[in-house]
Amino acid sequence: MHTVVERELELKLVISPERAVPVPARLTYRTDDPYAVHIAFHIGSDQPVDWTFARELLVEGVFRPCGHGDVRVWPTKVDGRSVVLMALTSPDGDALLEAPAAAVSAWLERTLRVVPPGSEAERLGIDDGLAELLMATTGRMDELWLRDPWPSDESKDGE
Repeated sequence: MHTVVERELELKLVISPERAVPVPARLTYRTDDPYAVHIAFHIGSDQPVDWTFARELLVEGVFRPCGHGDVRVWPTKVDGRSVVLMALTSPDGDALLEAPAAAVSAWLERTLRVVPPGSEAERLGIDDGLAELLMATTGRMDELWLRDPWPSDESKDGE
């Protein structure tokens, strides 16, 4: 059984230093995808805009600047409030989003209680899957090993 940790909150799309537009968003963490966080931005279109990136990136970004390329996250203060800024880059454009640090931190703490850092691989079942795969081939390996994969170099009847 998989657990989902969600949080609805309002982010701000920063248009300029003087102007920001509210953007409803949903943070989602799923134990069947334990390394990732998913953010759906509801921007008034038929479908939300979805972003997925490493949970570790968001955890670190609450405390210090991190990331490069498509996703960068860092903490700051705006008008005396603690916020987390997320700079997202895609072929369709760039966005700077501001999230309340307390809400993001509380949600992240919930995800960390469900799947503590360092235990993500256990959730993926890679070891179990690999063991199952190897067990399924072990019986066949003896059978394959005993077969001669190359024809004999010795010709028959003087050929």
